[in-house]
Amino acid sequence: MALDSKILAAARRRHEERVQAFQAQREARLKAVYAAVPEAEEIDRALRALVMEAVNVSLQKGEDPVAAVEQIGARSLALQEKRGRLLEQAGFPRDYTDRDYYCEACRDTGYVGTAPCQCLMELYEEEQNAALSSLFKLGNESFDTFDLSWYDDAPAAGGKSPRQVMKIVYDFCAAYAERFSEMKKSLLFSGPTGVGKTFLSACIARAVAGQGFSVVYETAGAVFAAFEADRFQKSEDPDAARAHVRRMLTCDLLIIDDLGTEMTTSFTVSALYEIVNTRLITGKKTIISTNLTKEELQQRYSPQIASRLLGEYEFLRFAGQDIRLKRQDLGL
Repeated sequence: MALDSKILAAARRRHEERVQAFQAQREARLKAVYAAVPEAEEIDRALRALVMEAVNVSLQKGEDPVAAVEQIGARSLALQEKRGRLLEQAGFPRDYTDRDYYCEACRDTGYVGTAPCQCLMELYEEEQNAALSSLFKLGNESFDTFDLSWYDDAPAAGGKSPRQVMKIVYDFCAAYAERFSEMKKSLLFSGPTGVGKTFLSACIARAVAGQGFSVVYETAGAVFAAFEADRFQKSEDPDAARAHVRRMLTCDLLIIDDLGTEMTTSFTVSALYEIVNTRLITGKKTIISTNLTKEELQQRYSPQIASRLLGEYEFLRFAGQDIRLKRQDLGL
């Protein structure tokens, strides 16, 4: 499971701010306690001295330190008990300054061993969700809010109704998101404008991000602009441009929206091939949405790209009429 470096950096900044705020609060509490109970400061100095004494005793050669360390421990407990009583007598909770760290599990480093601590991962998930919300610009995309009633229930000639088709698509997407780690294939969403391709992409993105996977969403135009900025050094920050491309190639789930709306050139075809092929080789999953049909994809892109999209991706055809227009007609 790869963490998105950009999202992780934002989470780490917030983690550092949180730790600094906690330490400032702790210092303020200590200052208040020492002002009201001067003896508490003396006890704290004595407790720190006992810690060093225990370390020194443990390092001495030729003697069994167990008995000496136990005696030091008993003295420490007695001092802690006295400190607690003094705080209570002064009107403070006994444990008012007991916490040394915001997160005891990682001691405010953000990591337990080499793995991110839960305290950091919670911030990572918040940053990931915030980034997805700003990109999708909808805000309420979830499988619970997907409404099949927007799709016509009248069967097409000799086939299923749009609602039946979209129920199948919905069920597949919900299962794909829930079992993302087990899934092998990428997805290709095809269908007319306004029938839920971006919405269901967002539903999957939120569910997958909630499981701790890295998710990157971009429109096709933004994807190719990023590759162009990196390839031809058009960015004022070449390192950031390179990192953006690397994120798209290495994230756990890449979502490319509106493929086919970009101006198709030999460069965009080459960039698309690099994305599709690299992510297939490395086993990274991708969701591509497009208004193009299978035939139009084959006509617009190279045989190598069309073969991979239509042969290696799970093809899902969306049905229905433009829901945005329906909502406008209803004044929603």
